[in-house]
Amino acid sequence: MDFFDVIKKRASIRSFKERLVSDDQVEQLLKAANSAPSAGNLQSYRILVIKNDDLKDKLVEAAHGQKFIGQAPVNFAFLRDIERAKSKYGERAELYSLQDGTIAATFLQLAAVDLGLGSCWVGSFIEDKVKEHLDTTKKPLAIIPVGYPAQRSRTDSARRELEEMVSFIE
Repeated sequence: MDFFDVIKKRASIRSFKERLVSDDQVEQLLKAANSAPSAGNLQSYRILVIKNDDLKDKLVEAAHGQKFIGQAPVNFAFLRDIERAKSKYGERAELYSLQDGTIAATFLQLAAVDLGLGSCWVGSFIEDKVKEHLDTTKKPLAIIPVGYPAQRSRTDSARRELEEMVSFIE
């Protein structure tokens, strides 16, 4: 698929078919995330691949009842690895780990579209509960449920006009 087709087709999917995502597809998604640019090439994030139904149900609860997290066959939790970035960047580490993980998660979402899968960025959750359920001390950045869309995606959602958000400085 052409890159511009991928970004045009990407949409937030909140309903998934009861169809597994293959291990090969999971690996392809992880490789896409791993190919994302990062500050100093430190890749200051961690990715947890979650297929366990009990854990997915706990994440639903931690994410204010967003049931599609439990419905998706696989979830990817992106965690900020601030300590990894601190080794090189000191106080800028918080920002760089946030950026690194965000870019990697975005690459994963775009790869999902190319594979015929759907995803949704979940950033609304109770951080301490997510950390507890994932047994980590690292700050959660996003939960990305992935699966085969059960609905046709709407990609025509209203977007701001470029003139509203872009300024040219020459």
